[in-house]
Order: sequence, then structure tokens, then C-alpha cells
Amino acid sequence: MSYFLQKAGMDFFIAFGVVVGGAMLAGIGAVFMLMPPASEMLDTALRLKIWAIVAAIGGSIDPVRVIESNFNAGYLSPVAQQICFIGFAYLGAHMGTELIRLVCKGAA
Repeated sequence: MSYFLQKAGMDFFIAFGVVVGGAMLAGIGAVFMLMPPASEMLDTALRLKIWAIVAAIGGSIDPVRVIESNFNAGYLSPVAQQICFIGFAYLGAHMGTELIRLVCKGAA
């Protein structure tokens, strides 16, 4: 399997896992704190979305530097790759949020 597909898949699943795992743990915490778990899970999933993307692509500014340096040098292939990785991370985070929304449907 190519490096691109491996990295894109890992970015997707890391972002998905951050959102779903964080929302599930927020739901457990809400039960212990006597709060409505479904609304806490949905709220947490929405707030974690951007951080899931950041975590999936490396948690630092390096991907943005790769985009900038390669774009300035005229190498568009690495730029397109990094943008695709960010896109796959977004898809994972969005699908995780939608899964939590589906699980919590009608409760929030």
C-alpha cells in the first residue's frame, strides 16, 4: 500500500477516534456529574472537531510549513498531498461528529 493511502487512512481514523472517544468519555463524565450525557456528548464532539484535525495531522505547525515551503519553491505535489491529508482528517472528524449526533439524536 502506498505511503499516501496509509497516511491518509491513519489521519482519518485518528481524527475519528479523537472525536468519538472524547465524546464517549464526556458522556461517562456527565453521568458521574449528574448532567445529561447526550447533550454533553454532542457538545463535546462539536468542540473537539478542530482539535481532532490538528491531532491527526501531527499536532504542530509542520504541515503548514510543508505547504508554504513547497508552494514557494514551486513543488505542488507535496502541497496537494498535505491538503489531502488535512481533508481526510476533516472527514474523519466530521464523520465522528455525525456518528455522535446520530447516537444522541433527539436527546439534545
